[in-house]
Amino acid sequence: MKIRNYWNLRDWGADIWERANRPKRVAIAVTSIILVGLLPFAGASFLATPIAAYDAVLVYPVGIFVLMALGLNIVVGKSGMLDLGYVAFFAIGAYTMAIMGTTTGLNTWEIMPFGVAFAMLAGVILGLPTLRLRGDYLAIVTLGFGEIVRLVLLNSSWSKGPNGIANVPMPPDIGPLKFKLDDQKVFFWVVIIMILLTIWMIRRLSIRRPGRAWEAIRQDEDAAELMGIPTLKYKIWSFTLGAAVGGAAGVLYASKNLFIAPEMFTLNVSILILSCVVFGGIGNIWGVIVGATILGYLPDRIRFISDARLLVFGLVLVVVMNFRPDGLLPRKKREKAIVKKGVNA
Repeated sequence: MKIRNYWNLRDWGADIWERANRPKRVAIAVTSIILVGLLPFAGASFLATPIAAYDAVLVYPVGIFVLMALGLNIVVGKSGMLDLGYVAFFAIGAYTMAIMGTTTGLNTWEIMPFGVAFAMLAGVILGLPTLRLRGDYLAIVTLGFGEIVRLVLLNSSWSKGPNGIANVPMPPDIGPLKFKLDDQKVFFWVVIIMILLTIWMIRRLSIRRPGRAWEAIRQDEDAAELMGIPTLKYKIWSFTLGAAVGGAAGVLYASKNLFIAPEMFTLNVSILILSCVVFGGIGNIWGVIVGATILGYLPDRIRFISDARLLVFGLVLVVVMNFRPDGLLPRKKREKAIVKKGVNA
């Protein structure tokens, strides 16, 4: 006997997935991907944004926010560490693309591994001395790291300081698919591929030793250490993988935006990405995607009410978090064994 709450979207979706065999699951996944891929063609519908181009909004902020939120969820949701400086890795990837793209003959896809590698290196450099800290202390250190990166970019000649870097090259064409400023469907499809690769990585790691170690650390770090889990090692793994996703998002963002400057990488970006994770449901991949989609899309959808949209945006967050403190699609708890035991008793 299974007790299901069909008013809970998580349980409803989980029930459909659990009852489906492998062909049905493949069909559900493929259909969902195709429908998402067709979203740019819905620009003439009620989804259209009043000022910004609809397909551009789908790329940034929506698509990039989803990608970054998935990366931050590895740190916050899987390992239970509070990171307020995630924007630093985004900035490192973006400036890697901007500097290498304007000074070398490399294209976006050739620079992507460098952006990911530099972001991962920054994650290791930050993680080794600081991940022994916990809670608020770790949050303060990561916040400081994000500000340090921004101030270095603001005051360095190689980053062109507050003037930023212009003329960042766009990605090369992929066969018949051409990247254009006035038609950003191809950018959106590339973001979707990056999101799918990130989901695949997270799901594969979650069922293996790293995922089990992250779960133990998130639940109780002291108990995990007593059980012999090298907590520092797996925390650095988490931090580094999250940084890699942020760096990849930064490379694509710079290539899409064609211009970057330090004011694009403020603390507000880190707070907004963290809000996406908390609003959607910490630790739940699908909840994080839903949260990032809503928080990325809503401010542009209601842009017609000018500055008051920020008030509406804040009120929506307050109301939803009061009614759904665990997020829209909270992390699925280990309920099966408890329910079954109670029924048998």
